[in-house]
This record gives sequence, C-alpha cells and structure tokens, in this order.
Amino acid sequence: MSSSISKFLLALLFLAGCSAPKNIAKSDTQTIDNLKAHIQYLADDKLEGRRTGTPGEELAMQYISKQFKEIGLTPMGTEYYPQIFVVNDGKQIDDATELLINGNRLETGKDFFPFPFSPTQKIEALPSIALQEVGVPWFFDLKEVLEENKNNPHFDLVDYIRTNYKGIKDRGAVAMIFYNTSSIDDKLVFDPKDKSEQLAIPAVYVSKEMAKKYFSDKSATLNFKLRTSIGEKTRLGHNVVGYIDNRAATTVILGAHYDHLGYGEDGNSMIRTGEKSIHNGADDNASGTAALIELARVLKKSKAKNNNYLFIAFAGEELGLFGSKYFTENPTIDLKTVNYMINMDMVGRLNDSTKVLTVGGFGTSPAWDKVVNNLDFFKLPYKGDMTAPLVIKIDSSGTGPSDHTSFYRKDIPVLFYFTGLHTDYHKPSDDADKINYKGESVIISHILNVIESLDQQPKLSFLKTKETQTSTNQRFSVSMGIMPDYTYAGTGVRADGVTDGKPAQKAGIKAGDIILQLGDNNVASLENYMQALGKFKKGEKTKVKLKRGNETLEVTVEF
Repeated sequence: MSSSISKFLLALLFLAGCSAPKNIAKSDTQTIDNLKAHIQYLADDKLEGRRTGTPGEELAMQYISKQFKEIGLTPMGTEYYPQIFVVNDGKQIDDATELLINGNRLETGKDFFPFPFSPTQKIEALPSIALQEVGVPWFFDLKEVLEENKNNPHFDLVDYIRTNYKGIKDRGAVAMIFYNTSSIDDKLVFDPKDKSEQLAIPAVYVSKEMAKKYFSDKSATLNFKLRTSIGEKTRLGHNVVGYIDNRAATTVILGAHYDHLGYGEDGNSMIRTGEKSIHNGADDNASGTAALIELARVLKKSKAKNNNYLFIAFAGEELGLFGSKYFTENPTIDLKTVNYMINMDMVGRLNDSTKVLTVGGFGTSPAWDKVVNNLDFFKLPYKGDMTAPLVIKIDSSGTGPSDHTSFYRKDIPVLFYFTGLHTDYHKPSDDADKINYKGESVIISHILNVIESLDQQPKLSFLKTKETQTSTNQRFSVSMGIMPDYTYAGTGVRADGVTDGKPAQKAGIKAGDIILQLGDNNVASLENYMQALGKFKKGEKTKVKLKRGNETLEVTVEF
C-alpha cells in the first residue's frame, strides 16, 4: 500500500454494526494452505522485495502467471498474462558524457556531473577562468552566493542556478561551469528526479578537488573538451491479467498489487537510517495478491455466471498507482462493460481481538449498502470453535492510497478491503510469519459472498464521493487539494483530480492542469511541489502558474 495510507485512515467515517450471529463452517483448510504457499513465496528474500522493474518483480509475475494458468484463466494481458508498461525513473547521465581538461579525463559522477537540465552538446574551447568571452564556457564560483544565503533556510541553490543563468547563452556563453571554493557544503549532486525544462547550454558542476587542481590560476587558458548527454531512465513494470469468460454482458474486476519496496531505493521505507534491507511486504501486498489468486480459484468453480471476471495483479502501486492507471488508460477489455471493481490491499493482519475489517468505496454505489452490511457472513471461527463478530469499518470515498482509485476515476463502482496499519508497515519486518491466514480466508469468503449476492442484480450504478488525499507522507499545514498524476514524466505536477471545496478547486484549477510555479517557487517535479507547499500556512494567498493545454494561466490560491 502506498505511503499515504495514514491519511486514508483519518477519513474513516463510522463504525458499522454487524448482522445477527450465525454459525458458519470452519475455514477451508485448503484455502489457508494455499494462502501460506503464495505469501511465503512472494515474501521470500530471493524476490528481494518485488520492487517494480527488478528481477524479483519478474519472478513474482511469473509465479502469478503460473497460478492463473493452473486455475484455467484466459490470458488477457498484452504479452499473454503480462501487460507491460514503462515506468519513468527520472533522468540519467549517459555514457557519452565526458569532460577533459588539458587532456586529462575527469570521472563522471565523482569529479564532475552535468545538471539534469543540460542539453546534449559537444564543446571544444580554450577558455580562461577569469574571462567571460563569447563562444567559450563561463566559470562561476558559488562561494559568494552560498555565503550570502547561509542563514536562509528557504534558499535553493539548484533553483538559483537554473533561474539566474537561464538566458546566459544570449550573452555569449556556450556552457556554464560551476564550482565551490567556500567552506560551506553546497550538497550538489545529480538529481535524477529533476524534470525541469532543458536549458539552451550545458550546466556542469566540477568538484572541489578538480576545481583546486585546474581553476586556481584564474589567468590560465584551459584546453577544455565537454560532451553532455542526459537520457531518460526507465524500467518495465508488469501487470498480470487473467479472465473468466462466462459470455456475460458485464465484467467484475478483482485486483491487488503485488509489487513492494525492494530495498527501499525509492525512499518509501519507514526505516530512515539509510540502511538497505529487503522489504518483503508479506501483508503489503503479498496478502492481497494471494487473496486474488484464491478468489480466481473459487470463482472459476462458482455458479455465479452472470458476470465475467477479470483478475489483475498490479505492479507499480508503490510508485503511485502506475500499473492500475496504465491499465485503465490501456484496458484489455471494454471498460464500459465493467460492473464494479474490488481491490484488496493489506488484508493479512485481521486482529484477533478487534476483528476490524475496513471496507472503502462504500459510497460509490447504492448497491453496496445492501450487501456489505447485510450479509450473514460476519462470524469468524476461532479457538475452540468459538465465534466472534467481524466488525466492519466503512469509508465512503472512492479514492485512497491504492489501485481502486484508478477505476473510480473511470466512473466505476469500487470496494477496497483492508485490515489496517501495523508497526511493520513499509519495514523489513513485514514477513510471512505474521500473517493471520485464517482471518484472511474469512475475508475471501466475505468478498465471495458480496460477488455472489450481486450475481442476479443489474449493472451497478455509480456515485461520485468525497476524495481522500493520496499524495505524500510528508505533513503540511496546508493542502492544495489536488491528486497528483504520479505517472506524469514532464515538467511540473499534473493534477489527476481536484477535490471539491479545496483551495485548488476554488481557484479554478482543473483535472489535467499542470502546475509550474507555486508562489516564487518553480515546480519542476512532485518533490519541488511538496517542498514549496511546506512553505505556506493557513490563510495565506499565493499565485499559481499552470499550463492548461497550450495555454499558460495564473490563478490565486488561498490556503
């Protein structure tokens, strides 16, 4: 589950009661054994945390595909069961990049690096450090600007470089070479997440050691050869899609993401020590994936034949719902035929004491009230054949920090099953031995009952609901009220949705708008946006520069 789930929990509306007690048969031991097998495999160290685009994710994809095939599901991906999509991982310094000074080659990444907003160019010149002549690189010591701003907590050195030297080509420079002779640490590194617009000429940073070696004599002429090449860094994710064709007019979609955090490389681990450890994600979300596989098994044999069933194991959820968003934009069935979607994310930690199960998306169709709260299947078998009520917590919102959000945005009714946060969330300790397998089997039975109870009903009607923020785990005193499009690879932050009644909506910002500037802060990426947002307080107003289609607009937002 994506890292903003704590905000989702705050949106829970009320605690629903349960139906009258009724004894049920013991949980299917075969289902429990199957769940153990699935989760133990998916959460094994050899899969290295199933980070999207890694060999571990591919092993998980192959395992799920094999299970779908054994069950007898029809492949409905684009490459048999898999549906491949590209994850933009930012920018990278291509191998062609090089810098030679006086015939000596500097090491890329250690001795120098080009800023991500540098164009692809090749330059050979004989510049002097002290002279800013036409047709040669110009050199800039950052010492003065660092010392002037050493007590300014809002000073952004990269933004200063990007903004103040944007038009320097018109003055005759062919490249900008930055270095730092002050004792202040500039903390400059190549930032692959910088999506700012490309400048007209290369901007390069040279390390202190190399600057001392080559730039100390300001009157010296250097034999300078530079080639810059910045490329897009991508990786491939794989949705896994299987189908039961009952030749029905409508289709029910069941989904769960199977990716997790890997070693925490994407910065979404709750462990902040910098230590790289495998995050196995047994509950998040091997548990949901295992439930998906077992639901496919029982629905293949079910007498509920008035819907077709599409089963999707998503990748890229932890990066911002990449896989589910890609599927809804590139569906392998007609989305107009979709009846509803059920998403399972972190369903493996049903608490033996509280028995609380959260069901989200309750407000997306009036039909949910008739089945979610009125089913007889609310009794859990526990020790000594005793039973205890399953307590349902309801959240009406169709959005949240998981893949059902992507389907809600296509006006499809959704349900979201979730057994709650725990101390192992997004930590290496989320392991298979902590899963409540008996509790998960009961949740599977509950979902099956929902599906079978609706089998004879007409296609569900859709209702819009309030929206839950899904963006970031960083805390702010203000909120814009937009749902960022995490898959957007261009400059700025694109609004995938806008929440009614929030500052963005009141200012006239619409879904699809691309935010380029927030106050005096340029917004080149989601990270810039979050940093800028953190500078404002409630009651403050600011100008927002945005792009809508080919038009650039400016609106005033009041927080």
